[in-house]
Order: sequence, then C-alpha cells, then structure tokens
Amino acid sequence: MAKYEEVAGDLVRYIHDHELEADDKLPSIQEMVDYYKVSKNTVLSALNDLERQGLIYQVRGSGVYVRGNTRKGYINLLNIGGFNSTLSQFKIESKILTLELVEPNAEAIENLKIEHPDKTKVYHVVRIRYIEGRPFGIEESYFDKDIIPYLSEDIASASIFDYITEDLEIPIGYGDHFLRVGKLKADEAEHLHLNVGDPTLRAESIFHLHNGKPFDYSKITYHYEETQFFIQGTNYQYRY
Repeated sequence: MAKYEEVAGDLVRYIHDHELEADDKLPSIQEMVDYYKVSKNTVLSALNDLERQGLIYQVRGSGVYVRGNTRKGYINLLNIGGFNSTLSQFKIESKILTLELVEPNAEAIENLKIEHPDKTKVYHVVRIRYIEGRPFGIEESYFDKDIIPYLSEDIASASIFDYITEDLEIPIGYGDHFLRVGKLKADEAEHLHLNVGDPTLRAESIFHLHNGKPFDYSKITYHYEETQFFIQGTNYQYRY
C-alpha cells in the first residue's frame, strides 16, 4: 500500500472516530505533515484521493473540510465500502443461499477478465440482504479465488468487503456500476416478499484492485420499496 493510501485511510478513521459532521474542519496540511512525518506531496495526494471519493472538500486559503456525503437510509451507489458502510445507521444482515467454489461461468470469465478459466476457481455467493429485518436486495457475486483465497459462511454472513480490506488487507481501487430497471421474476419476488412483475432496479458492479485487476463481479436485484439511492458528484469528473 502506498504511503498516501495509509494517510488517506487514517484520515477516514479520524473523521469517524471524532464523529465529524458536514463542514467540520480537519487539521491543517502542515499539521498532517508533522503528525504523519511525510512530505507535503504525500498529504496532498491523500487529500486529493479523499476528495475524489467525495469525503472532503478543500477551500484554497481556508482549509480542509468534511463533506456531507450521507443521507439516512440512502445507498451511495459510488461507495466501495459495501452496505455496512453506506447504511451504517441500520442493522444489516445476510442470509446465505449459495456459497460454493466453482469453475467460472461465461459471465465471471468476461467480467473478471479471467485469462485461464481452466485453471481458475471463483467463489459463487448468493445472499439475501436485510435492513432492520426486511429484505432489500438479492446479491449474486463471483470472487476470483486467486485474489480472495478463502470465503466462509461466517464471513459472507457479515461484510465481505470488511473482510477483504481489514483481514486480508487488500485495498480496493474502484468500482464500475451498470444500472437498469426491470421486473421481478417468481423466485426474486418470493425472496423479496413482493409480487411477480413488480418493478426492480438491477445493478451490476465490477470491483477492481488499484492495479486495475477485477476481483469481484456482483449483481444485485433491489426491493423497490426498501431502497433509495444517491450519487455524489465531484469536480474531478469534469476535468480533462
């Protein structure tokens, strides 16, 4: 992990530990340089990374501030920390329907860019996700075993992303998301306690390491009455 990533991660913990809210000010850049014993460029790289994630904003001549990047009950589609991160105010649980180590199917091969499917295994995980005891989504995921060497029901029942980042200490680089509206099929409606043909939002996500290698391909079918979303824009999206 690069030094600026360590600083960025520690700043995120600082924000959480100090329960900082929107527009609260962080220590000055010089204070960060002195505290972390790194160069100013390292601190600036960390801050720029957090700004791209929408966690902070910087005001020239004034300082660095926490950005108000949450709304209770809304799922941040660009968050790469998983549901336990973006819905931290609620009790999030999972029911495991499938957890198996299998040969990759065509979807997994294509989206995980598996070069040697005859030599590669993937973890296939299907979970119903619950918020405060109510089903809000059905999640089907494929994890490249060459990168994520082990998964169990205990891990999958909690937060797989927490396991990846904290236990395996694998930093997640970025995610690509694809959305479309559809209608529920019979088995989906049963799991979500809805009716066949009810509307749903279907999301496909591919999560990558910092080197661009995809390690997780997931598909989520959302409960239309239990989920609401937001996307947080940053000025970096408009720079060329």
